[in-house]
Amino acid sequence: MATPGGRFHVRWDEGGSATALGQLAFFAEFLEVSGLFARWRDGCPMAYTSPNAPEVVDVLGTWLLSILDGQRRYAHVTGLRGDKVAPQILGMNKIISDESLRRALAHLAPNQPRYCSDEERAARSAQLAKSTAWMDTALSESSREALSTPWILDVDTTVKLLYGHQAGAEIGYNPTKPGRPSHTLHTYWIGNLRLVLDVEVQGGTASAGKYSRPRLRLLLERLAPEERPVLVRGDIAFGNEGMMAEMEEMGQHYLFKLKQTAGVKRLIERLWRRGDWQGVGQGLDAVEAELQLAGWTRARRVVVLRRRVKSSLVADASHENPQPELQFLDHSEAAKLWEYAVLVSNADYSIQAIGQLYRDRADCENGFDELKNQWGWGGYTTQDLERCNLSARAVALIYNWWSWYVRLAHPKTRLEAITSRPMLLAGVGRLTEHAGQSRLLLTLSHAAVDQIKAMIVNVRKGLDHVLASAPQLPKAARWPALVRYIVDKIINARPKTSPPTPLAPPSLALGAS
Repeated sequence: MATPGGRFHVRWDEGGSATALGQLAFFAEFLEVSGLFARWRDGCPMAYTSPNAPEVVDVLGTWLLSILDGQRRYAHVTGLRGDKVAPQILGMNKIISDESLRRALAHLAPNQPRYCSDEERAARSAQLAKSTAWMDTALSESSREALSTPWILDVDTTVKLLYGHQAGAEIGYNPTKPGRPSHTLHTYWIGNLRLVLDVEVQGGTASAGKYSRPRLRLLLERLAPEERPVLVRGDIAFGNEGMMAEMEEMGQHYLFKLKQTAGVKRLIERLWRRGDWQGVGQGLDAVEAELQLAGWTRARRVVVLRRRVKSSLVADASHENPQPELQFLDHSEAAKLWEYAVLVSNADYSIQAIGQLYRDRADCENGFDELKNQWGWGGYTTQDLERCNLSARAVALIYNWWSWYVRLAHPKTRLEAITSRPMLLAGVGRLTEHAGQSRLLLTLSHAAVDQIKAMIVNVRKGLDHVLASAPQLPKAARWPALVRYIVDKIINARPKTSPPTPLAPPSLALGAS
């Protein structure tokens, strides 16, 4: 055929074995040494009885490959089914179809039909409880080793847009597309590390903080006292009496933002002329006081932050009027413009630390952006809420595994999936077999070939270190040893000159880098 580069002879390689996920072999070795995938597979409560049903390893392997590839819909699994190499790397027999995957997940997380017998309803509830416990164990294992150093639990919600008639598709808070039905994802993070402790999918109207409270309490109660966070942090959805009283009952420190109610505005008016405002960095001033709003059972410590707005602003006052009516708010000494926030906390950190700790909470939005746009939290939608919830938790699990793997390869900084996948997963891999040996020949098209090879060397060093230092350990014990190795590498890669935040909790060993 004629091309701008000349004539080429093209033919189909019908018998060849190749994969576009050539570097999957290195990630598979990471899973094999740590035993993560094997324990997830062995604990799966799938009990097919038909001899024609797919095996558990094929279901979970297909699910893992789809999520790892950045797919968002079950139908996209079709794009992987011609890959004969990736299933062999993961010990699978084949990549199953998207319909088989949906049916398998319906078996794992059955919904409750409107009309069924009591026996069937009880059986479905029991199966759902088994699957929930299975994912609880896997998610806990993927993040628990990071709780050995002081850490912060960030709780937040995000909206998943829906375009059908799914269960829980309700019109609620939706800032990007008002009026569009959605689900709400209640998420619990390890702050600044961007590991997901858990995620729960609820209906679109369940966006208030009170809907996160039961799961948050359950997560905290499951942790040993030495594993609990030094702080639970959230935005204005969580700065209410119910959430604060529950945290105080559990003896848990918290930091939340308050809504700008009439009582909060009166407090700001009283504090505005005080002379003890302190600079807390990034142009912010802060002052603290005590406040007891109507409906609160006690007075609580609040920190008011303010920052002067120095840029020129314009306000659109046209409303329904088609003729634009703009008001220019130019910066002047006569009229100073300020932005402010009011934080409430039962922790005794300095006001400088409180301001910095709340600013760090913004990293949650980066995690949501990555998981919704680069992973599968914006997709994998089914008619029932049970499978949506199961898939969201599976995406979080694979995301955690991949995050640890990438930090092993590149301990200096985090790499989001849009960067790490082309570097550490993509590559043409051609499988050849001869004399009982399987060889995978890799061809990389990425420009940073030398950097990629150096990162793979880091991965191999870490795995070899664990195998050499503790060869007698079972796979379940290798994972904590591997996490400790990764943590040490991250700590050593951090800059030594960054000063700690004054009177703040000790920074998480894995840092915000």
